[in-house]
Amino acid sequence: MRTPKTRAALLAGLLLAASALAVVNPPTASAAADPVTVTVNTRAGLATVPGTALGVNHAIWDSNLGTAETSDLLRDAGVQMMRYPGGSYADIYHWKDHTAPGGYVAPGTDFDTFMAAVHRVGAQPMIIANYGTGTPAEAADWVRYANVTKDYDARYWTIGNENYGNGHYGSAWEADDHPDKSATQYARLVVEYADAMKAVDPSIKVGAVLTMPGNWPDGITAGSDPGPWNQTVLSIAGPKIDFVDVHWYPGGTAAESLARVNHLPDATYLLRQQLARYAGANADRIGISFTELNVDAGRNTQPAALFLADVYSALLENGVFTAHWWNVHNGMGTVTQVAGQTDYGDFGMLSSGACTEDGSVCQPSLNTPFAPYHGLSMMKLFAKSGDQFVRAGTDEPLVTAHAVRRSNGDLAVLLVNKDPDNDHSVTIDYAGFTPSTVAPTVSTLTNGATGIATSQSGSATSRTLPAYSLTTLVLRPAGASAGRPTAPGQPTASGVTDRAATISWPAATPGGSPIAKYEVHRQNGAVSEQLGETTSTSFTVDNLVPGSRYTVNVLARDTAGRVSWASPPLTFATGSPATSACTVRFTTSNDWGNGYIGGVDIINNGTKPLNGWTLTWTWPTGWQQVSSGWSATWEQVGAAVRVTPTTDNRQIVAGGTVNAGFVGAYSGPNVLPTAFTLNGTVCATG
Repeated sequence: MRTPKTRAALLAGLLLAASALAVVNPPTASAAADPVTVTVNTRAGLATVPGTALGVNHAIWDSNLGTAETSDLLRDAGVQMMRYPGGSYADIYHWKDHTAPGGYVAPGTDFDTFMAAVHRVGAQPMIIANYGTGTPAEAADWVRYANVTKDYDARYWTIGNENYGNGHYGSAWEADDHPDKSATQYARLVVEYADAMKAVDPSIKVGAVLTMPGNWPDGITAGSDPGPWNQTVLSIAGPKIDFVDVHWYPGGTAAESLARVNHLPDATYLLRQQLARYAGANADRIGISFTELNVDAGRNTQPAALFLADVYSALLENGVFTAHWWNVHNGMGTVTQVAGQTDYGDFGMLSSGACTEDGSVCQPSLNTPFAPYHGLSMMKLFAKSGDQFVRAGTDEPLVTAHAVRRSNGDLAVLLVNKDPDNDHSVTIDYAGFTPSTVAPTVSTLTNGATGIATSQSGSATSRTLPAYSLTTLVLRPAGASAGRPTAPGQPTASGVTDRAATISWPAATPGGSPIAKYEVHRQNGAVSEQLGETTSTSFTVDNLVPGSRYTVNVLARDTAGRVSWASPPLTFATGSPATSACTVRFTTSNDWGNGYIGGVDIINNGTKPLNGWTLTWTWPTGWQQVSSGWSATWEQVGAAVRVTPTTDNRQIVAGGTVNAGFVGAYSGPNVLPTAFTLNGTVCATG
């Protein structure tokens, strides 16, 4: 969590209502020369938008937490989940007497006031139980008060906040009174908290704190823990929890934060891999929440609005059940100019009406919406509960696209222009959807705007995106969608080898005509590749590439030619051959958060010596690299790694092993390779 201002500064910020600064007009943008191609593929289905999707944080130092004006603004922006009592304050907060020793508690911020605000907004609560200075009994009493005494039906409860920041890894911002601050002890107590809380109300969902893959302290093992934080917590507490809770502050400049949104598919993939590997049986029941998100540059201006819409969409399309902005009100930070606008360095999405200590700069009046508030409002217009995300992509890194398909057949497309200086014209291609000739409903948030402009204008296939803008198009289909079959159910994979997998799925329900066949499609970016079709509810896919990740959907087609929506996505990864003429053991050790010591053991399983060898593999992401190496010659071009011998280890005798090592580096989620080729032969892995 990002800490609040001091009590004096906070009170000054919340009590002083200053007139708004004059809006500085941004520099005139020019148009980029080449049009951007946007592809929207409704055959490539992603996750469905849950009823808890759009979240925000509320904090007990904010005296406006329970006001009608604040709640009405959050309701109007479409907030569906509200987190309490405020990040790191959760680990010093005692709900019974509404105190936070060592911190400031504002009047009118107690739990009942918060719940009244939740109900006025029409949202659900996410409550953080005090781990740092609390007890399982205190948390159980809170559940009893909330759901038995008051009948608030509070479903979601997280055990603590950022508890890896308790000094266990060297940095200590999170309160933790336990003598043992290890990940092991946190996990053991999560089990005690979950047992005590569910003894009161078995229907609640309990969450544990994890770290973001690719961000500190991911990958680091401290003390006597058996592994890094996530591995340790899941191995012990996995069977007792219902979801995991992650925070992400990408840091860097505005451009760097916006670019790092592309880390999220791999981050959520790694989280699910960790759940499957460490959390025990039925780990796919465990949800993922991202309950703190914000940027370092442009917190109140357009970069934050673009980041919010882009990151919320990226998380939700990858199956995260809620995403939360940090936070509603916070207070003044360092005042800067960002893309022609005054930025107050304030983590809040609503103005606290604060001034700098010398009074030279004041925010707009209390509760004036900042840019991220408008970004959240754009999300309300774009992705509604029950919509299914579908794959969308572009050929320009500064323009990103997301899309959802609605139950009435409409398609909504969100376009994000991250270029602060240039307008971008786009052409939009649609696969599996034909838009009507009726002009789409267009909503736009431009740099410096105080609200969203909406009209019905233009065409479905071309648009000019203003510099630093969000644009949503809502399109009607050209034909009626009545009578189509329902989407097939969630596919599963079995018998996955290095080159094949069997995909099975629950049958679709016919619409106006009998179902003729099912089609299995692979997502290749925003393009679908049909892998095959069948009249049954199972299909074996051959000719897959070893060590590769596949995301597939199943569609049903009836005898009248009507096609269903895409099934929910299935993602699986092929491995290496069970047997081969060679085996590669890939190891990592001494991970320090953005690098590690790597090693490869190359084993000749043949009956003859290898006189000369070349080992190759491809990193799964673009932010992984070999920094240096030894006992071999190491080369990397793009994501491809090539390792060749020295004069000392050029020969590998039959049954023999050669070892080489390297320093690996990464600046995002570190997805390790699983397929290696030696002299053109795909090796087994050990």
